[in-house]
Amino acid sequence: MGKGKLIVFSAPSGSGKTTIVRHLLGIPELNLEFSISATSREPRGEEIHGKDYYFISLTEFKNHIKSHDFLEWEEVYRDNFYGTLKSEIERIWALGKNVIFDIDVAGGLRIKSKFPEETLAVFVKPPSIDELKIRLKKRSTESDDKINMRIAKASVELATAPQFDKIIKNYDLDVAKEEAYQLVKNFIYSENELN
Repeated sequence: MGKGKLIVFSAPSGSGKTTIVRHLLGIPELNLEFSISATSREPRGEEIHGKDYYFISLTEFKNHIKSHDFLEWEEVYRDNFYGTLKSEIERIWALGKNVIFDIDVAGGLRIKSKFPEETLAVFVKPPSIDELKIRLKKRSTESDDKINMRIAKASVELATAPQFDKIIKNYDLDVAKEEAYQLVKNFIYSENELN
C-alpha cells in the first residue's frame, strides 16, 4: 500500500485551525482526506459520530490503548481522551489520499516524530491570548471554567510552536488560508517529484 503524506495542523483551541483545515479539504488538487480522531468525550452541539469524531466510551478508549491501536493519544483533560487510530490512517492511505489532521499540539508532534519524512507539521498561532478568549466565548459551547482551562493550556501550547515545521500567524483568516494552501501544495508536490 502506497503511503500518502501526513499534514498536521495544531494550535490552541480558538486559533482557527479547524477553519483552515476545512478550507484545505475543499481544494481537490491537494487530494486530502480528514483524519477523524477518536475521543472519550460526549458530542458537542451538532457534532456527528464518524464525521467530526469517533465518539467512544472511556472503557473502549482505554482498551484501544492497551491493544496499541493508536498512532498517538493523549488524556487532554481528566478522563477526556483524544487519539488517532492507526486504522484511520490506513483507511485514508488505501484511498490513495494524503491525510490532514486537526489535532492538539502534543499529538501533532508525536505524529511528526513517528513519520518525520512524510509529515508537514504546521502550528497556527492566534493574534493573542486575549483574542483566543474572545473567540472561545463567542462559540458559546463551553462553561467559563472550561474556557479558562483552555486558555491556561494555550499558554503552554504556544511555547511548543518552534518545534513545528512551519508557523502560520492567524491575524487575518484569508491570509492564513492562502499561506496554508501554499505550504501544503509545496510539501505534497515537491516531495512527490523526488520519488
